[in-house]
Parts: sequence; C-alpha cells; structure tokens
Amino acid sequence: MPVSPAYSAAQMRLLDRYLLRELLIPLGYCLGGFLIFWIAFDLFSELGAFQQEKLKAVEIAEYYLLLTPKLLQDIVLPVALLLALLYVLTNHARHHELTAMRAAGLSLWRLCVPYLFVGIFFSLFLFCLNELWLPNSPELAEQIRKRHASGPTGPTDRQWRRDLKFRNDGDDRFWRIRNYNVETGEMVEPYVEWRLPDGSHRQLVAERGVLSNGVWTFFNVRRSVPNPSPDSPKPWEQTNVLAVAEFSETPEQIKSEIKISQLSSIKAAKKVQLSIAEILDYNRLHPRLRQSTRAMLDTQLYAHLAGPWTCLVVVLIAIPFGAPSGRRNVFVGVAASIFICFAYFVLQRFGMALGTGGYLPPLVATWLPNAIFGGAAIWLTTQVR
Repeated sequence: MPVSPAYSAAQMRLLDRYLLRELLIPLGYCLGGFLIFWIAFDLFSELGAFQQEKLKAVEIAEYYLLLTPKLLQDIVLPVALLLALLYVLTNHARHHELTAMRAAGLSLWRLCVPYLFVGIFFSLFLFCLNELWLPNSPELAEQIRKRHASGPTGPTDRQWRRDLKFRNDGDDRFWRIRNYNVETGEMVEPYVEWRLPDGSHRQLVAERGVLSNGVWTFFNVRRSVPNPSPDSPKPWEQTNVLAVAEFSETPEQIKSEIKISQLSSIKAAKKVQLSIAEILDYNRLHPRLRQSTRAMLDTQLYAHLAGPWTCLVVVLIAIPFGAPSGRRNVFVGVAASIFICFAYFVLQRFGMALGTGGYLPPLVATWLPNAIFGGAAIWLTTQVR
C-alpha cells in the first residue's frame, strides 16, 4: 500500500523531534556542568577578594552572569556541543537506531538535519552574543566589583578618561580632551584643531562640551578666526555657547578610539576583542591606517564573522566519527574526533596570530580553519557506510 506524502512528512517531523530531543538533553547537562565547574572554581579563588570588595550574593551572581558570554564564546559552547553530539550519535549507533533508519531509505545527511540546524542556530547565537553583549560585559563585570569602592576610584571617577587625544583622519581634525565621560559624552576642557578646505587652520578651546540633539555644543568658548594679516597675532573670538554642526565625531566613535588604542596586538592575536560596530567606527575616524593596525583590525573583523561558525564545524566533525555502526570501536572514534577538534581550535588561534601579525591575509587567516576542517568533515561523512 503506497504511503501518502503527508504521512511521510509527519513521520519525518516526528523523527526530527526525537533526534533533537535526544541531543538537547545531554547538551544541557554538558553546558550546565561546564558552567558550574568554572563558576565554582573561580568563586573559591576569588572569594577573599569578593569579601574585601563587600559584594553581596546578588552582586556576585550578577558578576558571573556578565562573564558567562565570554566563557561560552571562548570554548565552552563548541566543546559542550561536540561532547553531547558524540554521546548521542554513539548511543544511537550502539543500539543500531541509525542503521535501522538508513535501512528505511533515509540518507545520513537527512538524519543529521536536526544536528546541522542546532549547529547553525548556536553559530548565529554566538554571533549575536559577540556583537551585542560580549564587547561590554567584561567592563560591566569590573564595574560591579568596584561598585562599593570609595575615594578616587569610586563609581563617578571611573566614568572619566583623562588626557584623551585622537585624530579624525577623515576630516583632518585633532582632539585633545582633559577629561571625557564615557557614559554621557561630556567633555571638560576640550581643544580641537582642524584644517579648512582653503588650507587654513582653526582652533577651538572650551571649558566644557556636550552632544545635544546630535550637535556638539561648547561652553565658554575661545575660537580662532581668519587672520587678515600674516604678521599680526592670531585673533580669537570668545562666546558663551557655540554649537558646531560640522564636528561629526560621535560618542560611539570616541569610545571605539579609547578601546582600540588600548588594545595590544598580543591580546588581539589571541581572540576576538572588538565588535563589528567598534571596528567600523574606528575606520571612519581613521580611513588611512598603518599596515600593522589595519592587519589587526581586519583580522578582528573577519574573526568576528568566522568564529561563531565553530559550532557548525564541530557538528560536521562529530558526525563521521559518531555515526558509524556499532561494529567500530566507539572509543577510537570519539577520541579521534576530540583530537581533531583540538587541532581545529589550535589552528584557529594560530591563524589569528598570523593575521594580526600581517603574515597572512586576514580573510585567509580567519576562514581557512573553517574551510579545511569543515571540508574534511564533509568528505569523511560521505565515506561513512
């Protein structure tokens, strides 16, 4: 009796839900176990410091919540996904479930659709985490640890950056700010120097500056004006309030300038430190960068795009080693896949270092590990019998 397409589709949906449920349960255990182990280990080592900083239990929980994305992004989520998928696949293979499904006419790729979906989902999740949460979470966590500090290191003082200097190469403008509030964008004693299209220079000195309705407004301002005679002293005009619409610098661009100027090439070579928005803001301020800085930022940018796909590559690596029938040694397959994933993680870090140092094009340095190990895993899956 022929089977209707609707019945076949319903059966496939049922099978997909079964495979997905069997994966998500051990994945939850792996993630929870890794996080509990890391938090417990770090808590015991930092407990004395927390007591000195007078942190409450709720604040400690908030601190670790902010650090969780960094831990997930580093290695926990890919490794947890690898171990959970290996456990599920070897369990299915040991009970000959995969063999029965393939004997019913289903290809191995069709059986792995739920796993590939999970890999893609977590890859996109990591990308959003890296862009929206991770760039600011370490700084916010550090603010929690210093929440009860008093004196010169108190909360108000930590919002200010002293002696900030940067150049907007695109508009040929140089800024020097005595104190800058990174939270509000307020400036104390800003000095701005820029060049006009006719080649003449202008200068502005103010007591204070704020961004109001998208326009920089300065108070108690002294501004240089065109000099009618080259031999005479430079004339200045003074006003109480001055709005300068031509200053296009935004607080976001200034924050990216602060963060990237403090980022060393050694830290950048280890892992992603910047969001895409921060890199683009910095590039708008500096369209002409030194080769070393350009290599570092381009590597950060491409690593930000390539890194999250680690979850999908890990799924592809696990399939050919966990899916073969139970006649093969399960331990050998699991150990081989873990070793290959370890080599994959090492090559990722090595590629970051080569790209940051300018030894490889950033696009190649960041995407090559994904291409090599993902392509090899796909080929190995086609050889599974």
